[in-house]
Amino acid sequence: MSDDFPSSKLERGKIFAKTGLKVGTNYAKRYLKKSVGKKESEEEGRQFHSENARQVFNEFTKLRGTALKIAQSLSMDEGMLPEEFAEVMSEAQYSVPPINKALARSIIKKELGNYPEQLFADFDSEALAAASIGQVHQARLEDGRKVAIKIQYPNVRNTIHSDMAMAKTLIKRIVKRGASIDEYFDEVEKTLMEETDYEQEGQYIDYFYNRFDDQQIVTPQWIEELSTKKVLTMTFVEGQHLKEFLATNPSQEERNHFGQLLWDFFHDQVEQRDFIHADTHPGNFFFRDDGKLGVIDFGCVKKFDEEFTRNYMQLLPTHLRQNEQEIRDLYIRLGIVKENPDKPKKEEEFFQFCKNYGNTFAQPYMGDEFDFGDPKFKQKINTYAKEPPIMNEPRGDKNFIYSTKVHLGLYSILMKLKAVIDTTRSKQITQSVLEEMKNGNSS
Repeated sequence: MSDDFPSSKLERGKIFAKTGLKVGTNYAKRYLKKSVGKKESEEEGRQFHSENARQVFNEFTKLRGTALKIAQSLSMDEGMLPEEFAEVMSEAQYSVPPINKALARSIIKKELGNYPEQLFADFDSEALAAASIGQVHQARLEDGRKVAIKIQYPNVRNTIHSDMAMAKTLIKRIVKRGASIDEYFDEVEKTLMEETDYEQEGQYIDYFYNRFDDQQIVTPQWIEELSTKKVLTMTFVEGQHLKEFLATNPSQEERNHFGQLLWDFFHDQVEQRDFIHADTHPGNFFFRDDGKLGVIDFGCVKKFDEEFTRNYMQLLPTHLRQNEQEIRDLYIRLGIVKENPDKPKKEEEFFQFCKNYGNTFAQPYMGDEFDFGDPKFKQKINTYAKEPPIMNEPRGDKNFIYSTKVHLGLYSILMKLKAVIDTTRSKQITQSVLEEMKNGNSS
């Protein structure tokens, strides 16, 4: 358990600086060894990245907030960091030490006007889970319902901007080949600001509960009278995380069942053309004994504008038709490639890369069924993620930052599940949404 939460800019700056210095020194020493011809085995390379990742993660854990959110996001981006880094950072989705009990109680008192023992029939002072910007406690309401109470760490909102600047400096020492990360960091910062408003999250919980309650999806219910901008009370969702579920050695049938629920949950949101749960990482899904899929954490929810939605929805049918000129025109509309580039040869190389990546992305939709356990598919996706030909130049509509995160996150979980998915209905959804939008605009 952590007894202190560094909330001042100075305290946090010291931790970032110390971590940056340590990691920077390690990478400089390694570069020096390589430059004088000392060879490094594959195993030594892996160990080096893992040890550095562990140092960064340990310091980020002290900082929580923005730092851990970055770690969480980076664990999903298999192309930006060395594989060993992403592996260690994935712990940010599951295991973070909580703040001390007295501080947690005092936050509840300040926000809800009384100590938890007076507000709830039962309150577990031991945190059930601690994450990037808050921790969760289990409790029971007077009417017997089991609830989860999310308590925001002190001063998180005020530390976001300065944290982002410091973290950016640190991560630049680690990313491959000077990858451009500014746009990525701007998106994390904007999203974090939204995620610190627990009242808004409560409203999103309401929306998703009303939308999915009668299906195979279980979402929490918002308990508005016991919530504020910094304390969120919601009904409790039971189940196992992906890691725990896979440890039970589930049958292929179970893997397919939950994979299909995830796939359909995503495409049902596309069909509605309204709010999208945009934080598709394993920590936000529960695999339940009753066969239903639990979905939690509605802090990061997005709604895309009509123009982007129309163009984005056209990506799939356009790739399936395999018409190169159509693909090129659509990429220009989406800002992925330039119509009149300074370096046509390089731009063409980039277009071909994106087209082939898009074809790989569209692969699950090419038949009526797709096996996400196919190692060749995983290898292809990872190769594209790690080998983009143009770096240091943000491309594409800004909404891609969210939509790609959702879609890649979905593929990532399905590949870990090794699920076989029926894709017939999802193709129909794409087509009907496009038709609907076309008719809506022409009327």
